[in-house]
Amino acid sequence: MYSKHLIHNNLKKHYLALFLIVITVTAFGQSNFYKLSLGGGVGGTYSFTDVQKGGFALGYVGNLDYHFSPFITAGIELQKGTLKGGGNGGNTPDEHGRVFTNSYMAYNVNFKFRAGEITDFYYSDFLNYTKGFYLGTGVGMINNSVKNIASKAAIDGNGNPYTYNFPLADKKSNMVVPINIGIDFYFPDGWGDVRYVFNVNYQANWTFGEGLDGYDDTKTIRRNVGSAPDIYNFLSVGFKYTFGPKGLTGKSIR
Repeated sequence: MYSKHLIHNNLKKHYLALFLIVITVTAFGQSNFYKLSLGGGVGGTYSFTDVQKGGFALGYVGNLDYHFSPFITAGIELQKGTLKGGGNGGNTPDEHGRVFTNSYMAYNVNFKFRAGEITDFYYSDFLNYTKGFYLGTGVGMINNSVKNIASKAAIDGNGNPYTYNFPLADKKSNMVVPINIGIDFYFPDGWGDVRYVFNVNYQANWTFGEGLDGYDDTKTIRRNVGSAPDIYNFLSVGFKYTFGPKGLTGKSIR
């Protein structure tokens, strides 16, 4: 009787020890992360439109993201800036007599997927440094307010005297599809939780319509590319702050 009781107690001790080991290993393999982040940034824009020569200008961005995991997010983005086109960096008319400055406002919903979701970055310094590398896309709208736009051309594309009234579309909203390539660098707070993120992002924006440069020429005039969408690029740096409820992940990003 005593022997059975002793065996029973030993089994309980072994099971308890095994349970504690499993709990400890699981705890070390898991980490908390904040499910929300708010950020902002600044950078440069460059346009590729029917006005053949683009120009550099300034843009600002703000974003609010929801984190499904530390490396998968969906969010909303607000962007405000300037786009320029024409000769001399958008300051003088191009060879067709066109020049524009667009003070735009854009907003989109987007999705981003980061390398850390699928890489074992614990075992490689390179993978650890690049775990925040991401690709993303989305859909949104851009509100255009084109100014400093030339309404008439005094010469044609060959330099001959020619008077032409440009059809304008200087106050239009167009659909935009952003493609994002970038990287996040994570920084913990005093408790070891990732709270701060430094971000570098390159965004190419495909727009549908003629509002980006404000010129709505027909293809027969050959002053407009026609079916090719207008594009603008935005290279930015920024910071994000994570907050809100916490989630649990099997990957530690500290």
